[in-house]
Amino acid sequence: MNKTSLSLWLYLVSAAVFASTVPDSRAPEQIVKESTAHILSVLESQREELAANPEQLQKLVNDDLLPLIDTEYSARLILGRAGRNVSAEQLAEFSRAMSETLLTRYAEGLLNFRSDEQVEVLPLRGKQTDKLTRVRTRIKLNEGGYIPIDYAFHMTDQGWKAFDITIEGISYVITLRNQIAPRVTADGIEKVTADIRAGNIKLEG
Repeated sequence: MNKTSLSLWLYLVSAAVFASTVPDSRAPEQIVKESTAHILSVLESQREELAANPEQLQKLVNDDLLPLIDTEYSARLILGRAGRNVSAEQLAEFSRAMSETLLTRYAEGLLNFRSDEQVEVLPLRGKQTDKLTRVRTRIKLNEGGYIPIDYAFHMTDQGWKAFDITIEGISYVITLRNQIAPRVTADGIEKVTADIRAGNIKLEG
């Protein structure tokens, strides 16, 4: 999974206006459209400042993004069978370690995006349910062509939240499950969480 593409997934569903505890009543495709327009507008207006201050860019990510993705649900899917005996506290710590590490790693990739013309949200198709609704987009490349990106949402008490992305047929959740779940089975969730925080495990993507 390419770095810039995953960076975009991490930001497309983020905007400060949505980072609240008030349930979001909008549909998934509306969230993607409005969040895309918002975050790219922020990047255009503050690009030099954010490029010169990585800490500010990281704060933007942490403040705006984490409340908008169902990180614990994603973490549970990543763990799969390896997470059967994991406690709620262990899952929360693992989820935070994964999210913070990925956000730090991919944040600067957003600076490569120049305009909202690069992102096209396609009409919904197929069966959509509260458990799984997919929003299809495609990213226009500067050199020509497109990258297809599908966002997976499900309904929560706080409204729709994203939990997975598929880029060119490759699922973020499955990619990380193949890397992380065997380690958790072998070494335990707490050691793997500590290794992720320490940078001893380089997350794929």
